[in-house]
Amino acid sequence: MNQDLELLKSCGLHLHGAEKPLPAGWAKNFNMAMDAQPTLQSAPNSAIPSFLTQYYDPKLIDVLFAPMKAAQVAGERQLGDWTTQTATFELIEMTGAVTSYGDYNNSGQAKINFNFPQRQAYYYQTMTRWGELELERAGLAKIGYANRLNMSSVYILNKFQNQTYLFGVSGLQAYGMTNDPALQTPISPATKAAGGTGWNKGTANEVFTDIQNLYFQLQTQLNGNVDLESDMTLILPPTSQTYLTNTTQFNVNVMDLLEKNFPNMKIETIPEYATASGNLMQLVVNQIDGQKTWECAFNEKLRSHPVIIAESAFKQKKSQGTYGTVIYRPIAIAQMLGI
Repeated sequence: MNQDLELLKSCGLHLHGAEKPLPAGWAKNFNMAMDAQPTLQSAPNSAIPSFLTQYYDPKLIDVLFAPMKAAQVAGERQLGDWTTQTATFELIEMTGAVTSYGDYNNSGQAKINFNFPQRQAYYYQTMTRWGELELERAGLAKIGYANRLNMSSVYILNKFQNQTYLFGVSGLQAYGMTNDPALQTPISPATKAAGGTGWNKGTANEVFTDIQNLYFQLQTQLNGNVDLESDMTLILPPTSQTYLTNTTQFNVNVMDLLEKNFPNMKIETIPEYATASGNLMQLVVNQIDGQKTWECAFNEKLRSHPVIIAESAFKQKKSQGTYGTVIYRPIAIAQMLGI
């Protein structure tokens, strides 16, 4: 024991009074060790705060929404500016008659007829508001609050604009791609052998036949102004696009048949074409003789108004304007409902 104490002293450890082990009677008395644990003055605890063991990911994950595809499908154009309330278009139709020729005969006449159809603009707005305290608190979570509000305001304006491109604005001469009163009444798909008219019941040949029938309807409407080589767009809901992969017994699917028979046909999907009345499909000739069939139109794409500074807060207005979709030649669009 003394040798051990001397060794500890050489290492700088001095244990005064430790001359020998406890007597045998004391060594078995456990109460001797308990006096080292005093009564706690704080709440009993054996862990650290849980937030210290959490990982906080600084990456912001945006909630996903359905894509806005109307302008992508039909194109987009500005008509006027934010002061414009009405857009007027000039429609000219050639007319006249002929008679038998005679040297002194001056009958027969060529004429033109013109109209001025109009579309009304709808102007709308939204507000962003942020306070100094909520800005600072969001900053603690590494969120650029004012910037994110900006992005949100632009997104909801564009989301509404996309809706007007598809369905117009109620109460105004502003119509959409699906509900312009000049559009021809949709035809119905053929009844499938498995029962029903939906493509979920159809084979590859039956699905392709529905598209053929829609092309035939377009031929009937245009009276020869469209052929298999024409620049066309087939528009349908994303769920219906699935059935274009239906395959025949000869390992040929609907997409193969479309590419072979309609080489210049483009396929686009719009989520809103899945309507309460059934899935809608449109076949559009994109342009005839240089004239586009339709265009999404606006008078002001985005106007950011001044930031207003209050005592300890800020606010800003943003606005946009829309005409819906202007369809120049409704006859160049054929529709089928219920696929």
